[in-house]
Amino acid sequence: MDLSHLGAPIGPMTRVHGGFANRMYRLDTDQGSFAVKELNLDDRRRTYRVGDVFRFEQAAFAAGIPMPEPISASDHLLIHRWVDGQKVPEAPVPAAFALEIGEILARIHALDVEWTEESTEDPTPRDWPELAARAAATGQPWADELASHVEAFLAIAHFVDTCERPGPVVLTHKDIQPWNLLARDDRPVVLDWELSGMLDLAGELGSTALGLAKGPGFDTIEPTSFRSVLDGYVAGGGALPPSGPSWFVFTIAGWLGHTRWHILRCLAEVEPSTGPDLALSHEVVRDGVQGLPDVFRRLPEFEALLS
Repeated sequence: MDLSHLGAPIGPMTRVHGGFANRMYRLDTDQGSFAVKELNLDDRRRTYRVGDVFRFEQAAFAAGIPMPEPISASDHLLIHRWVDGQKVPEAPVPAAFALEIGEILARIHALDVEWTEESTEDPTPRDWPELAARAAATGQPWADELASHVEAFLAIAHFVDTCERPGPVVLTHKDIQPWNLLARDDRPVVLDWELSGMLDLAGELGSTALGLAKGPGFDTIEPTSFRSVLDGYVAGGGALPPSGPSWFVFTIAGWLGHTRWHILRCLAEVEPSTGPDLALSHEVVRDGVQGLPDVFRRLPEFEALLS
């Protein structure tokens, strides 16, 4: 990869582990420190809109959104200036932190950025019985659990395809979760914008508020953290959409697709050269197979957070 525009290196580029989709490296040069993200182009779930996303990031950075400065983008590399901060744990965040995230969302949604309309997504895959059979035939460690939840996964897919989304649709980050945030002086910094695009507002708010209000699973949900995201959104000039299951369909759909993508990587039984390591894919699959049916059953509980 040609990184000469970043200056003369003062040390070797080092891998930063933990990414769920791509691979990240840190490069220190005489011009500063940079985050170099190598995009996984071998088996992406959808086409990456590099030009649109980079232009969106530039507009957000220019508007003062707390985020790393976007430096350059190509079809396989994203480069940002390195930002130091503390990782945000997967636990309910303080109310003040959640409030600021809500305000940030309102500011993002108010940006005037041209975005080419996205095509309608294909129906949610219903091949869970086939995937379970392949997992059993190849001796995957989570095969039995997947087989026991096939009907639940089919019901989840049906919900994703049929849940009404009242709108409005906004241009947004789409993935403000603890793993895409840093805390700097107890205030948020928003990372990893490559999934940005158009999304139903309820889905964006529900996904963000729920992600910042829960622990590693869904046994611990702090209503104050959840409501603070929404209060911050209103304080930032946003208007809340009607309550309903549409607030959580994006969370469930995203987790479903993410789990299926990692299942396919595991079934290939080959250590991939890009994207997450195979061990991480197995971990993601186990979490999805165990967690998704439970989350789907608890939808009424999540909806109660909106009242």
